[in-house]
Amino acid sequence: MESDLYKQLTDTITQIKPFNEEAAVLAMRHSDSLTKPPGSLGRLEAIAKQLAGISGQLWPDLSRKSVIVMAGDHGVCDEGVSAFPQAVTPQMVLNFLNGGAAVNVLARQAGADVICVDIGVNADLEHERLVSRKVVRGTANMTKQPALTREEAIKAILVGIEVVNEQVQRGCRLFATGEMGIGNTTASAAITTVLTGLTPEESVGRGTGINDAVWLNKVDVVKRAIAVNQIDPADPIDVLAKVGGAEIAGLVGVIIGAAANGCPVVIDGYISSAAALVASRIAEQTLPYMLASHLSQEQGHLKLLESIGLQPIMQLEMRLGEGTGAVLCFHFIDAALHLMQEMATFESAGVSKG
Repeated sequence: MESDLYKQLTDTITQIKPFNEEAAVLAMRHSDSLTKPPGSLGRLEAIAKQLAGISGQLWPDLSRKSVIVMAGDHGVCDEGVSAFPQAVTPQMVLNFLNGGAAVNVLARQAGADVICVDIGVNADLEHERLVSRKVVRGTANMTKQPALTREEAIKAILVGIEVVNEQVQRGCRLFATGEMGIGNTTASAAITTVLTGLTPEESVGRGTGINDAVWLNKVDVVKRAIAVNQIDPADPIDVLAKVGGAEIAGLVGVIIGAAANGCPVVIDGYISSAAALVASRIAEQTLPYMLASHLSQEQGHLKLLESIGLQPIMQLEMRLGEGTGAVLCFHFIDAALHLMQEMATFESAGVSKG
């Protein structure tokens, strides 16, 4: 069974096309012909270049956009790592579905859809807008055993790919990663520690706003989880299964699925970046398709992004998750494309070029 699932994953990875360098060069030439000093729009020009290289088009139509919010619970919450109880996960999922969360507000402003997926919530949820793809009812406590089996981890990755495929069929061409899962900064810190070489003291942050005592406990929990699970750092799926989460695995699939469909994917904060790190280790060819939206207040986030090779576009001192930073970044992507399409060239405007 696992071999069949893994073949589905590898088949998807083989569909990822190389970055189109020729289109990227054409985009930069066009940008340099616009009525401005070369490079004066900074990262906006770099975004336009990247989008051209991803799509093979000078200005792709990315008007249909979605933030995929993966939701799952974590058995490690039994170790007292969060300021909030696990019951908040299903409660917040219903908040997303009813349009009341921060990500809903920002998505409406950006003209994006919020797709909420139950991939591992430890509760029975029903809602007309819920995408129900439950792989597990919460993970196991990773301080005692692997959070997921290898088969469950691959299944969750495939769920992310399937959700993206469905949205692409509906016309979506731009994706953002979002998540909900009390305890998932602990799992993300463990993934970061194993795959980057950071110490738990460097990778563990304050999550939902924990105090010093809870932070010290969280550091110890990450150390115990890594020690007990005999993880192979050279095998990203092994890392994901043993100290990850269903929603993190789902986001790995979202990233791989977006790349396989030739679509850019905007990475949110610390948890989403942990998923991006795993995705890049499973399939390095996903990297050119990723844009890092913002620098989270989680202390390990910058080093995590650096280890992937991503540079955040914004720094707003956010630490909410849900996809909020990624959805905000949609505005910068829209701006980059509008500038490419609507600005006059030196020639068309009759402006002397320096």
